[in-house]
Parts: sequence; C-alpha cells; structure tokens
Amino acid sequence: MKKTCLAAVLLSTLIILLTCAGEKKAEIHEGDILFQDFPTPQSEALKLATGSQYTHCGIVFFEDSIPKVWEAVQPVRITPLHEWVARDTTGHFVCKRLKGADTILTPEALEEMKEYATEHLGKNYDMFFEWSDSTMYCSEYVWKIYDNAVCIVLAPLRELGDYDFSHPLVQGQLEMRYGDSIPLDEPVIAPGDLFNSPLLDTVLVR
Repeated sequence: MKKTCLAAVLLSTLIILLTCAGEKKAEIHEGDILFQDFPTPQSEALKLATGSQYTHCGIVFFEDSIPKVWEAVQPVRITPLHEWVARDTTGHFVCKRLKGADTILTPEALEEMKEYATEHLGKNYDMFFEWSDSTMYCSEYVWKIYDNAVCIVLAPLRELGDYDFSHPLVQGQLEMRYGDSIPLDEPVIAPGDLFNSPLLDTVLVR
C-alpha cells in the first residue's frame, strides 16, 4: 500500500514538473515573432502566392510587463496581445523565437529593437510592398527590426517575381495594385519566409 502511494506521489510530482516545464517554454518573450492568418481581402491571394497559411506577423515587446504586438497594419501600431490573437476567430497563432535568444537578445539589444520599432509607429501600411522605409508591411517591419537593431538577417530577401502569380485571385490583386507595371525585381519578404526561417524555433502553437 505504501509503495503504491509512494509511486503515485512520484508520478504526480513528475507530471507537475513536466507541466511546469512546458508552461515555462510556452511563455511569450520579448523579441518573439507571432504569426497568424489575418483576415483581409489580400489574405487568400497571399496564401496562394507564397504557399503559406500565415499571412500576418508581428513582434512582441513588453509595456509595464504586459506583452504587446508591434505590427505593420494601417497604420503601424502597438496592439494588446489579446486583441491581436482575437483577430483569428479560432484564436490560432504560432509563436517563434530566435535560436539562442537568451544570450543574443540581451536587455540592451531588446531596447535597441524596441527603439527602432517605435520610430516607425504611425506610418502607413505599404500595400505596394516597396522596400523603402516610408511605409511598412508586416514582415518587412519585423525583418528590419532584427536587421537594423541587432544585425540579424532572419531570412534572405526575395524578389516579387519569385512568388507564384498563376492563380486568378493573385493576378487580380496584382492588377489592382500595379496595373500592367508589376515591379518583379522589387526586394520583398513574406510572412511565410520568416515563418520558415531556420533561425527561428517554434515555442508555442495555439
């Protein structure tokens, strides 16, 4: 009887330890990148063109110990995490973290990233996906925060013409934006490119 009770206690302790370890791993940290399927008119076209189910991303920084998402929408802004998650009616999102973040993303590095991110707040969303700083789209914003603040290239830049334009829905979105003058050689980075970055680990899936 005592052996049975002892085994039960040990098993319960092990479960608690494993659960706590899992919860610790699942915590969202500053510098983490969140991905979701943002319901906009261009979302389906973006999925078809990039081959990724994720059409939006943002980066997490804390304000008064509260996690918030810096994101390039209209305009570039800070969104409370619970509001950001609620955009997807299923509540689904993926959190990814830079490999080695515990040593690379020091408090000083995070402060530089946050300063750079803050500089671009209020800018218009870039519906033309231009590689300039006058306007910003979501994955460009995240990519540039890492590149400019801590010199980390999360994924190689691509050209607009590298993506799949074969579907009529994609062609319609391109025509609406560019007419007959699609800038095929424009440097771009899509949410799916960041999602597939070998420099990032998945730490949370909801």
